[in-house]
This record gives sequence, structure tokens and C-alpha cells, in this order.
Amino acid sequence: MSVQPEAAHAAAQILAKRRLLGSSGPRLPEACRPTTLDQAMAIQQAVSRELGAEIGGWKCGLPTPERIVVAPIYTQGIQQDGPCRLWPKEGHARVEPELAFVLGHDLPARALPYSEAEIDAAIAHTRLALELIASRYSDTAGLPFVESLADGLVNQGLWLGPEVDNELARGASELHLQISDALGELGQHAGRHPNGVPRAPLYWLVEYLRSQGQGLRAGQAIITGSYAGVLTLPLDLPLQIRFAELGSLDVRFEAHPALNP
Repeated sequence: MSVQPEAAHAAAQILAKRRLLGSSGPRLPEACRPTTLDQAMAIQQAVSRELGAEIGGWKCGLPTPERIVVAPIYTQGIQQDGPCRLWPKEGHARVEPELAFVLGHDLPARALPYSEAEIDAAIAHTRLALELIASRYSDTAGLPFVESLADGLVNQGLWLGPEVDNELARGASELHLQISDALGELGQHAGRHPNGVPRAPLYWLVEYLRSQGQGLRAGQAIITGSYAGVLTLPLDLPLQIRFAELGSLDVRFEAHPALNP
């Protein structure tokens, strides 16, 4: 059963406003609350229209019979220079360490499927990345997956780090992560890609979007899964996150100016 356009629009207005303000709130009103994957995707797409925002990338993962993992990342939420500004939670940044595959040319919608070789050839470079995490729901405990999907799967943006070796990144099913500040090490994580092969979700995404009559564009950055779940990190401190032999990224998190007193 598809969601009615009026209900999708009502849900999108609520979620888009919270996204713009960096705020969170209760579950959507029952009248516009999604109960199926199709309804959730209709609301997710309506949010994009409500925001009028350019899609600068995607997050994705391999699907299961009950779930699809796909959400747009808006261009205005993608950062790579200066402090990384975000909406913190309880005074901390919440991020997921990932690899971002950046396209060098378009993969437009077409009748025939794309081969993995064609998709590989479209990748201009791979970058270390941090997905910036925030939900538009104040209480996510027990939240049905479809409601999170409608909201863009807790994505609030993306921090892009340096380019890394494409072939090393292609096989990086495991990455030991080290987090340090100026005084020393803050933590280590035995990182593992949730789908094993980092590019596998990208191959799925291209075909999923193609089946929906959509394509991917040059310059878009696609992330495919966190190596360590959600990390809670301090604000206002220069940090370095090392991704084993791939290299490291430097970042300093700062609360979005609208949240400052």
C-alpha cells in the first residue's frame, strides 16, 4: 500500500523543518507515519523535495528481505575544510568511520543493468570519511526501521578526508582504527566493514536507483557502511583518526553556530 501524497507531504514538512533546525521531536503523527518500506521511501523523497536540496552523495548498505539501506546526503551537509560543524548530542559529536567512493563520471538511468566493471571505472577516487549522525526523533529506542528510513537513516552530513589508494580501499574488509588528540591516544577499534566488501553496497545502490529511474552523478560521494558503528567523540579538540594502512584524517568538531549561546 502506497502512502497518500498528502500524508507524505505532511511527514516531509515535519522532518525537513527538524533537519534545518538541527532539532528532534516525537514520532510522526499516526496519520502520516510510514508502515512499509515503500511508504518510508515516498516520505524520504518528499523530504528532499521539501528541502529543495541538491544530493551530493548517498549512504547505502546491502539490503535484507525486511530492510533497504539507502538515503541521500545533501550537498550542504558535506564538508572537508575548516572545523566540522554538526548538531551534537549531549555535548559530543556522533560519527561513523567510513570510506567514500567519489564518482568521476555519471551513471545515468538506463534500460540495461550496469556491470561491476562499469561501476568500478566510474570511481574517480576513494576518500576516508566520517558520516555525521543525528536523528530527527528525540527517542530512537524501539523506533521502527521504516520511520528511521523515512528520516534518512540518521544522516546529518558527511566529512570528507584525504584520498587513499583505490585498490587498497577496495579490499579493506577490516581496518584497525586509532583515535588520538594532541595528548595521545583516545581509543582503538577493530574495524570491520558490515558487508565485507566495501564496494558491494555501491553496486547494489547503482542498480536500485536504476530500477527507480534514477542515476548517479559525477562528484557524488557514496558511503557504504561504518567500520565501527557510531563513535562518540569530543568537540573543540583537534583529533586524528587513523584507518590502518590507508592513512589518517584530521578533524575538529564544532557545534553548529545556530546552537551556540
